[in-house]
Amino acid sequence: MARIDYSDPATANDRTRELLAKNHSANIFRMLAHSPAHLEQYCRLGGAIRHKGELDPVIRELAITRTGILCEAPYEITAHKRIGKNVGVTDAQNEALENWRAADCFNEVQRAALAFTDEIVRLPRPTDATFKAIATKLTPGALVELQLAVGFYIMTSKFLETFDIDMQPSHEVV
Repeated sequence: MARIDYSDPATANDRTRELLAKNHSANIFRMLAHSPAHLEQYCRLGGAIRHKGELDPVIRELAITRTGILCEAPYEITAHKRIGKNVGVTDAQNEALENWRAADCFNEVQRAALAFTDEIVRLPRPTDATFKAIATKLTPGALVELQLAVGFYIMTSKFLETFDIDMQPSHEVV
């Protein structure tokens, strides 16, 4: 159960109601709607991370889901395993993300991206070896997008857990 009540869309301004409708009034957005200006900017950056740029969407979703795992955010894990499937992440990959190093279903670029993700989440900064490994496989633009995706979803995972956001029914998870 959420630690504070979700915002009431009936009392929201037109733009906030529009954003909530666009996002299926998912619980995370209903909580964010307590601050309409932040909800709008969150949606803008999240949209850019997920729908613009050059980073391979499979790599992006593997990294986002792994971030959710490391941040212990079940809502995020559930949502992005589903989103990942929609962009080409296999069931085997989704199932292997908990212990990806022991799995053989990830290619070299995916493995480098997952190592990079682990270090972004766990360390003050990725080691030089890990950074070099991913930097030799991605363009500078894709590398920036990967780092920003992981950072954004660290923030998202912490938001979900701070407010104890309730899971959506499986057909509504975004």
